[in-house]
Amino acid sequence: MSNHRFIVHGLLALAKSGKSYIVCPHMPIIKSAKRNIRGSARKAVYNARRSKAMKEVVKEVRELVSSKDKKSAEALLSKAYKAIDKAAKGNTIKKNAADRKKSRLAKAIKKIA
Repeated sequence: MSNHRFIVHGLLALAKSGKSYIVCPHMPIIKSAKRNIRGSARKAVYNARRSKAMKEVVKEVRELVSSKDKKSAEALLSKAYKAIDKAAKGNTIKKNAADRKKSRLAKAIKKIA
């Protein structure tokens, strides 16, 4: 018997894994479906972490661009590129979306006189 318990709450099933619950819209019956739900929950946390890190750095660069601070923006640009590339590498965002974000950041910094 698995150490994961599934509790039906209304139309949702809650998978209790240790101390945390995983919400799934359907009650999984097959063992592999239960594993897939746990894997999806892990990936969602990973993707959210990568996405948040990327958005925070990009936001900082955008704020520096809007305040016309070219030197600081250029210094932070490499960090933004790194965060964007990591998100693309982990399939959090698509490669073309990453390229587009990097291009637009560089273009915005170039516009500063």
